[in-house]
Amino acid sequence: MPSTVAPVTVCVVIPVKDDAESLERCLRALLTQSRPAESIIVVDDGSTDGSASVALAYGARVVPSIGTGIPAAAATGYDAADADVCARLDADCVPPADWIARIASEFEESPTLAGLTGFARFIDGPRLLRGPAIWLYLGAYFISVYTALGHWPLFGSNLAVRRSAWDAVSGSVHRDSLVHDDMDLSFHLGPLREIRFDRTLRMGISMRPLTHPGGFGLRLRRGFRSVVVHWPAELPWLRWYRSFNAPVSLGNQGGEVIPRA
Repeated sequence: MPSTVAPVTVCVVIPVKDDAESLERCLRALLTQSRPAESIIVVDDGSTDGSASVALAYGARVVPSIGTGIPAAAATGYDAADADVCARLDADCVPPADWIARIASEFEESPTLAGLTGFARFIDGPRLLRGPAIWLYLGAYFISVYTALGHWPLFGSNLAVRRSAWDAVSGSVHRDSLVHDDMDLSFHLGPLREIRFDRTLRMGISMRPLTHPGGFGLRLRRGFRSVVVHWPAELPWLRWYRSFNAPVSLGNQGGEVIPRA
């Protein structure tokens, strides 16, 4: 019997700023995927090194960021995407060979799925610390943000969003650099659309957020702002109430849009 699953196209979005060496490694991994992406967009956030040249050499489309910072760069990439699904990772990520295939499969099998995210492993740093550190780092992220949202949050180094769902919220997301784009997008997609966490959807990521001087503190401050900028309309108990009383998932439909604070 022929399959009735409608195929989806996938565009990979990579924000980058002065990270040519890591970007090259990331693009090599994307070009050896078991199921290649239809397109790859590298959003250049004002790089002064050879990041743009590396992207072009690997066949990616280079788009200048409209604004500064990762939220603006990620949004610019989603806006420019020419596929059914936008897959997002960072320049210092190394995706496993089946990453795109798994994303495409989940969106094909679930027409109402709006957002998909997964877990990760550290690919650098002290080897003995990689396992415990990733569980502490991502465990704290998912537990704390889940509590604030009332549903699974997206993780910026390993996420995918249906393009039509992005179109529905693109005018209300915060594109400034004072928020985490993944947390902000999670606020605007949920709770009326389905966001799924797949623990088997893995990604290789750098330990730089924990080892870069001042980096972890900056992430905490921006994480706090990413939550409170949506208050009081999106206080946790209000979101949990809406989540419990939500109708059948709206998936890629428009649904509720949170106004920009």
